[in-house]
Amino acid sequence: MSLKRSSIDRGGGRQPVDESSAKIDRQELWDELRKHVDENEPFTPADVAQAIGAPEAAVSKHLLTLAYERLLEKVEAGKYRAGPMKEATQAIFVKALTAKIDPKRGQDQVEIERLKKNNDEMRRRLLEAVAERDRLLAILKKHGIDPGSDGGPASDPG
Repeated sequence: MSLKRSSIDRGGGRQPVDESSAKIDRQELWDELRKHVDENEPFTPADVAQAIGAPEAAVSKHLLTLAYERLLEKVEAGKYRAGPMKEATQAIFVKALTAKIDPKRGQDQVEIERLKKNNDEMRRRLLEAVAERDRLLAILKKHGIDPGSDGGPASDPG
């Protein structure tokens, strides 16, 4: 007669539960976040978790996903605002929740925003330089100086 040991006897026991992967009722999360849209006050994952009866780690993960998808605004460490969800439909919300977030995506978005700001600044500087050039050319022409020559008075080539 042979006796088999269970995994508990071997010390395998239960694996620790990852609360961030716990299931959350999307409808409850949607309803709770819609309440925060109108007041547009900062809230924490703990506030939402308590309201819908879900693990805080799972709510935090979903809120972070929604922030990456720009349906929530991350205002401070661990706080969010739901203002951007004002125009969002529930279909967009569900699509955002199911999006797979590349860990590098957040860094890429920050870099894209930085480059856009840099591009806007360079465009502004270029427009200012062109306007200044045009102003200086007008002054030169007013005084009869050909800007293409060696700086002497404009001569009549005929």
